[in-house]
Amino acid sequence: MHIKQLSVFLEDRSGRLTELTRILAENDVNITALSVAETADYGIVRMVVGRPELAKKVLEEAGFSIGLTDVVCVNIPDKPGSLYRILQILTEEKINIDYMYAFSNNDVALAVIRAADMQQVTEVLQNNRMRLLSASDLYQL
Repeated sequence: MHIKQLSVFLEDRSGRLTELTRILAENDVNITALSVAETADYGIVRMVVGRPELAKKVLEEAGFSIGLTDVVCVNIPDKPGSLYRILQILTEEKINIDYMYAFSNNDVALAVIRAADMQQVTEVLQNNRMRLLSASDLYQL
């Protein structure tokens, strides 16, 4: 079960991230997860949002460069060792993670994972009884 993630390329200048979030807010797009990575000249904002197609459309109209990729979002207990367990399962299946970001709130932790073979990631995690979030689950967060 995959969800869509937006990758937004931002110029390294003041206010650009603010502009991005303003556009999403004005279009009633909720950000569920966000990660910012930077280089010397630009940043990459990776986001899981409630309505990725709408977000892509309005951001492109505003001149942002957007990529839309499949990721999985796995729901894990917010306790020591939970992330290790997920990573152990993937390692045993020889799955290399391209990148991931994780966050927790109350007793729930969520990890967003991207790998070369997303179908394999999904199957392996589901076969190990891990709960993957769907796009509709994101509306409830």
